[in-house]
Amino acid sequence: MGTAITANKLTKKFGAFTAVDAITFEVREGEVFGFLGANGAGKTTAMKMLTGLLSPTSGEGSVAGFDVYKEAENIKRNIGYMSQKFALYDDLTVRENVRFFGGIYGLRRREVLDKTERLLEELELQSVEKQQVGSLPLGWKQRLAFSVALLHDPRIVFLDEPTGGVDPITRRQFWEMIYKAAAQGVTVFVTTHYMDEAEYCDRVSIMVNGKIEALDTPGNLKQTYAAGSMDEVFLKLARG
Repeated sequence: MGTAITANKLTKKFGAFTAVDAITFEVREGEVFGFLGANGAGKTTAMKMLTGLLSPTSGEGSVAGFDVYKEAENIKRNIGYMSQKFALYDDLTVRENVRFFGGIYGLRRREVLDKTERLLEELELQSVEKQQVGSLPLGWKQRLAFSVALLHDPRIVFLDEPTGGVDPITRRQFWEMIYKAAAQGVTVFVTTHYMDEAEYCDRVSIMVNGKIEALDTPGNLKQTYAAGSMDEVFLKLARG
């Protein structure tokens, strides 16, 4: 497998405050990579640098082969992104949302129509395709938002706490969608507050105070820190 994301001493400072402190890691193509950390640990700032939304202060980084300093627009065109806050338009119907974002991603009209039909069928949303998205249950919204983030066939998708607030069954269904995308070669970079979800990742990094304190497979991390779960690993690292 090739490398999808690289960071080498990537740093972001806001005045005297260092939000991200010289983080170094690689993410392989087709990998499900968990990016964990408590609130304020720096993971959102790091993700903004990797998605071309924020320029680093120092260090090096590339996403899908594009430099985070010089090629931010190319990065944006080659990734999918699903924010923590629901990003689709509540006052548009399911079908209208899919077609709208297909246009934003620059897909041709025929592509948008074909992919809309396929997406509605895969998510079993044909019966509600004319309903406004705001009227749907949260779990349906999140699954739809994830599918829309993949509409333009990106090589990498960034998911910022995608399962926040949904029930356990929906969370499981969502992770099945993640596995399916990864099996098709999509690199998945995901942040989550649910430590049990860290177990589903191929590898996990844990940020503490702007630095990556640990990076390995969930199994190896539990062995290294003599922990029975990723919850225990996280607590040991967060508490120093």
